[in-house]
Amino acid sequence: MAPPAGRCRAGGSGHGVSPAEYPHRTGGWLRYVSRYTATQGLPEGHPMKIGIIGAGNIGGNLTRRLTALGHEVSVANSRGPATLTELAEETGAHPVAATEAARGAEVVVVTVPLKAVPDLPSGLFDGAAEGFVVIDTNNYYPRQRDGRIAEIEDGLPESRWTERHLGHPVIKAFNGTYAQDILDRHRPAGDPERIALPVAGDDERGKRIVRELIDELGFDTVDAGGLDESWRQQPDSPVYGLREGTEGVTKALAAASPERPETFRA
Repeated sequence: MAPPAGRCRAGGSGHGVSPAEYPHRTGGWLRYVSRYTATQGLPEGHPMKIGIIGAGNIGGNLTRRLTALGHEVSVANSRGPATLTELAEETGAHPVAATEAARGAEVVVVTVPLKAVPDLPSGLFDGAAEGFVVIDTNNYYPRQRDGRIAEIEDGLPESRWTERHLGHPVIKAFNGTYAQDILDRHRPAGDPERIALPVAGDDERGKRIVRELIDELGFDTVDAGGLDESWRQQPDSPVYGLREGTEGVTKALAAASPERPETFRA
């Protein structure tokens, strides 16, 4: 995603990490995982198959971190796999077309400019694993990038709008995170400098999986409620860009106003 000038949120390039090995990627293993995750969370230490649609700041940096952690990542962008060769060589990720990113994936990250969501190809999630989870990282930037979207201007939460266009439930996360923090500010559990990220969504199982993945990435999380409450983490809210722990994030979510700031209206 392309944040407003001077607001480098998650969604660009960063320093590389060594690609990791991907054990246990047999069909039998994936079938087992699909059955398991359909009703529960993820087995501890389970290497997942993850699809990332969008290779900008958040997509690129999540690709770097997730491959380093041993997950199998397929990454796509709007320009085609040939333009992702450098990222693939750096990380070991698989460059694919957007329609192939979700094949076999247990988690799919959609991180394209909000205005591009309705133009994503049909069949985007064809072949995804049973019970797959979609993470939405997007923000509405009407003046800087997206133009006016009437439903959002009228009060519909950004991720609810995205969910309707995707036709699949989404979990909102990473939308207010500085992109470089994904690479540089991860910390082990219990570290006093560990920051927390808000996570919103209606699917409790999906939200649990996303929170477990974020924990593995080196960040705490705070449950920000259902998707209709996700306005609490939209641009210019108190939690947007906040680098604090769970207590600070919890307070910031509580202090949010449903009134969209004038700077983020068309």
